[in-house]
Amino acid sequence: MDEERIGLFIDYENLAIGAREDLNSVFDFGPIAEALAERGRVVVRRAYADWARFDDDRQMLVRNHVELIEIPQRKGIVRKNAADIKMAVDAIELAFERDYVTTFVICTGDSDFSPLVHKLRELNKKVIGVGLKASTSKLLPPACDEFLFYENLDGVDVPQARVIRRGSEDVSQPESDLESLDRLVTRTLAGLLRSEGNSVRSSTLKRALLRKNSTFSEGDYGFRSFGEAMRNLAERDVVKLNTGVSDGDPMVAFPDAGRGEATAFELLASTVNQLSNGEPAPLSGLKDEMRKADAKFSEKRYGYSGFLQFVKAASAAGVVGLEFDEETGSYEVSTL
Repeated sequence: MDEERIGLFIDYENLAIGAREDLNSVFDFGPIAEALAERGRVVVRRAYADWARFDDDRQMLVRNHVELIEIPQRKGIVRKNAADIKMAVDAIELAFERDYVTTFVICTGDSDFSPLVHKLRELNKKVIGVGLKASTSKLLPPACDEFLFYENLDGVDVPQARVIRRGSEDVSQPESDLESLDRLVTRTLAGLLRSEGNSVRSSTLKRALLRKNSTFSEGDYGFRSFGEAMRNLAERDVVKLNTGVSDGDPMVAFPDAGRGEATAFELLASTVNQLSNGEPAPLSGLKDEMRKADAKFSEKRYGYSGFLQFVKAASAAGVVGLEFDEETGSYEVSTL
């Protein structure tokens, strides 16, 4: 497969001021360059700013082969708009004139660039965003194919200081516990398996996770790579890996013994038994009763899209009975 060819566009004022005010540190381009080197070949590197305001930063960028685009000195919002427009026009121009550029990296947290991201994706270009958590609009990451938070990049040393959040557009923090990772992976894998077959490639699963949440990163869960995360899930019997021909991109499936739902099926059966005294229990309200016994219960952690699908699986496994009552127009669950 041909490597990705990347066009990099940096709204430098947004990142530099964000690093100074939100992180109390100096912006460093190096970690971004390293992260992009892992994703492809960067063929265009441009940064936009009034460089008279960032004289010390110019040498750092020149050493990293970044082309500096000067924005005429104007005041306030006028200067900012000039930089935004120039950057957007250049990106669209490159998309039309250089077909070999497959990926565009837009370094900013400004939601004003969302239309640019949408247009680039409409032109069949992959778009990766880069920004700081505190100064990135919540509207921008979902618009991108992938979004990298600067603070999370390897090589960024964030001082232990309070992070100040500006404005009303905050970015919600991703969950970072293994249980949430299990739930996310099983739901995504179950959806893929319904359309792909008995197993899917690890790379396919990662792309699906990013489509669901462009800010997804295995690093948020304590793993150095997606492969390491998959091996951890396999060791805990959440998934099964079949290396086969490509060890670097194994096939992923659910374990032969199931997804660990046997305990949940038992909880379902015992709840029905307690409610019904031998009589069928209505499906409605049954999930709430199960959560009284286990507050963390969710059918989605086992890869089921809904509670009815979960109960149907328990019925197919011979744990409970499930019938549709024509008179009441609802399902009833019984113990076997």
